[in-house]
Amino acid sequence: MAHTEEYQHELEKIQDRDFAHNWVSSSAFIFYLSVACIVAFSFGGCYQLYTKRYHKQNVTIQESTLYTPKYK
Repeated sequence: MAHTEEYQHELEKIQDRDFAHNWVSSSAFIFYLSVACIVAFSFGGCYQLYTKRYHKQNVTIQESTLYTPKYK
């Protein structure tokens, strides 16, 4: 009888430390993991936008398409 009680006690200790059986710690872990992922993706997107930002190019425009067109 003592052997089964000892087994149950050890089983409870293992289940308390197990990720799947302890919903309080697992839900907190998943919450913080999702917040960290959102922050990482946001900073990554901002960094990509900063490094690939628009650079003004000198483009030749036909004179007939200007605001005040010049015709030959």
